[in-house]
Amino acid sequence: MKRVLVTGASGFLGGRLCHALLDRGYHVRAFIWHKETNLSSLPSPPAGSAGALELAYGDVTDLPSLLQACSGCVAVFHVAALVDAWHPNPRLFMSINVGGLKNVVKACKQTKTVERIIYTSSFFAIGPTDGYVADETQVHGQKSFCTEYEKSKVIADGIALQAASEGVPVVLVYPGVMYGPGNITAGNVVVRTIMERFNGRLPGYVGTGYDRFSFSHVDDVAVGHIAALREGRLGERYLLTGENTSLNKILDSAAAISGTKRPSISIPLWLAEGYGWLSLLVYRVTGIFPFITPPSVRTLRHQWAYCCEKAKRELDYDPRSLEDGLAELLPWLKNQGHISY
Repeated sequence: MKRVLVTGASGFLGGRLCHALLDRGYHVRAFIWHKETNLSSLPSPPAGSAGALELAYGDVTDLPSLLQACSGCVAVFHVAALVDAWHPNPRLFMSINVGGLKNVVKACKQTKTVERIIYTSSFFAIGPTDGYVADETQVHGQKSFCTEYEKSKVIADGIALQAASEGVPVVLVYPGVMYGPGNITAGNVVVRTIMERFNGRLPGYVGTGYDRFSFSHVDDVAVGHIAALREGRLGERYLLTGENTSLNKILDSAAAISGTKRPSISIPLWLAEGYGWLSLLVYRVTGIFPFITPPSVRTLRHQWAYCCEKAKRELDYDPRSLEDGLAELLPWLKNQGHISY
């Protein structure tokens, strides 16, 4: 039974990855932020499974805790990241997303048992694709960034590729905009958008639908990570993306599946950006994190469309259709009490 470490195990993707690993008989060491209190996304080993789960507490910015967690592991899934378009302390993007990866690389170099690192990068590290569909060969221009998150992931991507060139056994994977059941974090954008719409806080479409993202179901991405461990070539990049469409299409599909009305108005991006600035002022008074911020609106002014043919060919990656994924997601949200229709 192979012992593997999953950083960010209590997060949206991390939790689902732990589920998938246990289902396949792995011994999972879940690396949990030492201040984390919500462990609801973590599974119990399935009945009759050879898999096992243990918890290790620490911080990716704390090298000694990572060294201890890596001990005895044959592989590390580095999923932990600060994922959001905005944060009141923007320096955390660099310390967690860049510094955390540096520490993982150092820890694995010093831990002789680690044979492979699966690094969860981001499609933002590939860069915008206004008017076309990109693959793994695209390199971010780095002339401008919509968010501090995007900037941090571009820098981290360079560190991972440099480490691979120096012989560190790294495989890089790039999920699309993930959706599906699990922890409702800032990174679970699709679920949060659907909840805002069905709970009456999002009165219509945002923008004209020019935005284009690549959407992938979180469980497909989790399986893709495991395939990268088994079949991925060291130093290679793999896009674990899916159907390319707009957030407006997500709302249309959700309405069709639930039998509810589609939005009847479109909120122009200039108005959404103004609302985002207002939301930041409200945050400073109330402490309530905003759903829309100026950086998130800047992201909507671009397209982020990608091709996952390489992952399909080399990892047997098989993303479900967006329609099928949403048809599974909406009943789950309803059963959990997050939406009603």
